[in-house]
Parts: sequence; C-alpha cells; structure tokens
Amino acid sequence: MAKFDRHVFVCSNERLESAARPSCRPRGGKQLKDAMKEAARAAGLKNSVRVNDAGCLDQCEHGPVMVVYPEAVWYGFVNLEDVQEIVTEHLVNGRPVERLRLADSCLNTAQCPHRT
Repeated sequence: MAKFDRHVFVCSNERLESAARPSCRPRGGKQLKDAMKEAARAAGLKNSVRVNDAGCLDQCEHGPVMVVYPEAVWYGFVNLEDVQEIVTEHLVNGRPVERLRLADSCLNTAQCPHRT
C-alpha cells in the first residue's frame, strides 16, 4: 500500500435511537465521508490523502466528527458545507480549520460542556 501524507477518519457509527449517546451516521457521517473523499480526489490528493469510514471515535456529542492524522486534528459538528474548507485549508494548505476544531478539553473527558 502506498504511503499517505494524511489519513482522514470520518465517524459513520450508528446506534439505536434509544441509545444513551447519539451517533454520527444519522447526523450525516456517511455523506461526509463520501463528500470528503470526492473533494480530496478533486483537489488532486488521491495519492497523498486517504479518507476512510470509522466506527465510533467516542466523541459522540460532537458529531459528526472526523480526525486528521498525523496531526491528530479533531473536527466536530461538521456538515457538508464544511468539507471544501477542510480540504482546501487543511489537506492542501496545511492549516487546520480552527472554527471546527474540537478543543483539547473536550476530547476524551467527561467534563466537556457538550456531554449531557
């Protein structure tokens, strides 16, 4: 397999509606992955950026979420209108989109204000 400069994981996990926590797929996770993949390809990044579905990334209250490696930049509350900005600014120009970036204080903590 070819080496990629960046790897984007987009949560497309789906839980039952009765689950205690929300999930990303019903909030557009699958469509986001498809749009990210297409936008990355259109930007000429097919051989340098890999976009994949991910199971639960455990950031359910921030969904839909995605993470870009190797920088470990987490994006939350992403919608289809944000895809081109993430591709252009982050994947092409190397500048994370700060307005969508999840605060470190919200990652893997029970104290995040988004958790209920």
